[in-house]
Amino acid sequence: MINSINMKHLITIITLLFSINLAVSAQHAKADRIIGTYMTEGDKGKVVISKNGNVYNGKLVWSITPGALDKHNPVPAERTKKLAGKNIITGFQYTDGDVWEKGKIYDPESGKTYKCKITMKPNGDLIVRGFIGISLLGRNTEWKRAK
Repeated sequence: MINSINMKHLITIITLLFSINLAVSAQHAKADRIIGTYMTEGDKGKVVISKNGNVYNGKLVWSITPGALDKHNPVPAERTKKLAGKNIITGFQYTDGDVWEKGKIYDPESGKTYKCKITMKPNGDLIVRGFIGISLLGRNTEWKRAK
């Protein structure tokens, strides 16, 4: 009888652990949907989003202006560096549904860095919202997933 009770508990524990593992795997799969290549609004640049640990970052890999320099950067030493290869979105964490938050975005056209929130549309494109302070004080831009 003791073995029967222990076996029932063991099966319950294994089932519970398996269920938790499936839920965590599904959460990671949802979070990782953002990984990929996107064209910025107006096809001015191409950004590759990747995962580093539990955060998502995006590197500008192509600019409409070949060899463009980061001339508006507030750090003088950065102004002579090329824009291509620069991380322009950093520190994003998946929150829930189709949203990644707690990150920042660098705007190479102004040299400013803003808080940012990214929402994935059903078709896989992104709504990137840069803002100061609270999300209400910002603007959206749409990035299209590259084919």
